[in-house]
Amino acid sequence: MTHDQNRPVGPVSGAAYFGNEVREWRVGRGLSQREVGAPARYGQQYVAKVEAGERMASPEFAAGCDQVFGTPEMFARLRDRCAQKGGYPDWFEPYRLLEEKASAVLDYSSALIMGLLQTESYANAIFRKGRPNDAPEVTAARVQRRLNRRQILDRDEPPLVWVVLDESCLRRMVGSPAVMSEQLAHLIEEAQSPRFTIQALPFRSGAPAWSLSFTLLKFSDDEPDILYQETPTAGHVSDSRTVVANASVLYDRLRADALSPEASLDVMHKVMEEWTQ
Repeated sequence: MTHDQNRPVGPVSGAAYFGNEVREWRVGRGLSQREVGAPARYGQQYVAKVEAGERMASPEFAAGCDQVFGTPEMFARLRDRCAQKGGYPDWFEPYRLLEEKASAVLDYSSALIMGLLQTESYANAIFRKGRPNDAPEVTAARVQRRLNRRQILDRDEPPLVWVVLDESCLRRMVGSPAVMSEQLAHLIEEAQSPRFTIQALPFRSGAPAWSLSFTLLKFSDDEPDILYQETPTAGHVSDSRTVVANASVLYDRLRADALSPEASLDVMHKVMEEWTQ
């Protein structure tokens, strides 16, 4: 039997399996990657990454494939099954890798301060609470990996990082009062740097537009924007235009209800003084 060298061999991710099917149908029909992406308004670069298994296709792209190939809902169903069996390889082509390429990181932190702004002591307290049975060296390694993510801020063209912090992030004790005092001092320092724009969402603003933390990643090229959310056991990445657009509206509402960066800085100073008493 002749073996197709381009067909995945052995266990593959859902993204790789879906991408291989798209490639085979496209080549069989004599179509270019640009022609396959056109119905859902995706460019050649996006299609290439889908075919390579580097990105799980969006629902809109799968529907576009069904339109191009004349396969009513076949690719839509295949995409759903593949997403349930792994989606992005190794945690959705890890969020960290997407974060490294982003031109903007827009984060809403509802209970805990986002990873890029955490101090070592604060991150350690979080990991110790969530994974109390881990050996100290395992926790230390997790903390270091989190701190290493800050390297994206040191690249030649660092991303815009805009963070909306619910007031509970400032007032919930993580670790100890000393840990919180150090963490607030770090927030104040970063809020005055060009690397971050930080807004506090005060309790008095009422019910937030959304109650759970999420992050939006934006890119300078033709890659679609990304929504990232975490559950107790995993993280989920979506580049569905509809899903990302809805999340963007929610983020705009959260920013509108939040204090200005200057007023937020005043609140952080006040709360830090309370932690040092």
